[in-house]
Amino acid sequence: MRHKRSIPNRGFRIADQIQRDLAELIRELKDPRVGMLTVNAVEVSPDYAHAQVYFSLLVGDPAECEVALNEAAGFLRNGLFKRLAIHTVPTLHFHFDRTTERAAELNALIRRANESQAKD
Repeated sequence: MRHKRSIPNRGFRIADQIQRDLAELIRELKDPRVGMLTVNAVEVSPDYAHAQVYFSLLVGDPAECEVALNEAAGFLRNGLFKRLAIHTVPTLHFHFDRTTERAAELNALIRRANESQAKD
């Protein structure tokens, strides 16, 4: 029983390590389409074959950055292979994460609503 419980934890540990290592590896990319970004989350499939990588962008075009990261996925995967002590390094799939963008939009809406309410 104990072994089965540790498997999900291993997945979380690997995802966490991939997230940290990818942040460093992405900074080394020379592609101008890759702007200032943050790796928000990594979700690894149960068989470790695929990793969904969610990022937010401070500077740059989200669509262009997503394309550039997916084009560099093989290079980044090789970098992870050298850093991670696991047999299978997952195939990376990058997705622009709109969560922080939506949060900023909601905060702006709330602020405007509060300001107009204060005027009334």
